[in-house]
Amino acid sequence: MKLAVTGKGGVGKSFIAGTLARLLAKDGYRVLAVDADPNINLAYTIGLKEEDISKITPLAVNRKLIEERTKIPGIPYGAFKLFPKVDDIVDRFGIRGPDGVMLLVMGTVQDGGTGCLCPAHAFLRNLLRHLIMERDEFVILDMEAGIEHLGRGTARNVDVMLIVVEPSFKSIETAQRIKRLASDIGIHNFVAVANKVSTKEEEEFIKMGLEKYGIPLLITVPFDKQIAYADLIKTAPIDYAPSSPAIKAVSQLKKSITEFMAKT
Repeated sequence: MKLAVTGKGGVGKSFIAGTLARLLAKDGYRVLAVDADPNINLAYTIGLKEEDISKITPLAVNRKLIEERTKIPGIPYGAFKLFPKVDDIVDRFGIRGPDGVMLLVMGTVQDGGTGCLCPAHAFLRNLLRHLIMERDEFVILDMEAGIEHLGRGTARNVDVMLIVVEPSFKSIETAQRIKRLASDIGIHNFVAVANKVSTKEEEEFIKMGLEKYGIPLLITVPFDKQIAYADLIKTAPIDYAPSSPAIKAVSQLKKSITEFMAKT
């Protein structure tokens, strides 16, 4: 299964993506977690050590690698390969984490214009296509916040787009825009997770907002102080509080997603 985790900034995408990756790996699946967010947050959520995280250079800013893979010998500067070789990238740059989860940190290209055509974009697009279309494992993409990546078609061809929402109008509005733009690039399976929910009223607010846009709510993850504290001390929530209410909810999410896919 190829799963893209999206949502407004601050809703807890990395927590959901990283915890889901760890739970699937504990079940014996091969799992590749891809951090496609400019901020390297997924590594902490998965449980990598600080010294390992400090050595990570996102692929998007690895100029030597990108030039090596996209340069056309004998051709003047300005021309580059649109489909560079990427099939060895996970083995070379992936980092093995707890429970065997493989982490790949992509980062993002910081240049003007979302439609920019440049070697770095060509490299990242082809890498994502390879991860989504050719890798025989669970691939969980922790996407950058918001909707900009959808304008670039970054998550095209994923099996499921998992939209994380919180109790706010902006979060629901972002979910609606994600669904609309993702539909434009051929994604048809959408589900949502309500995160940081404290009351029944908040859960009902989210449920009604999502129903309006035809996005099924799979699970509600309660607000959990233990998860917030794990973030403060840069520890994987699943390691700090494995029996907490939020972790138990994500465990139920794992089951719900596989059931959802079985029905589609």
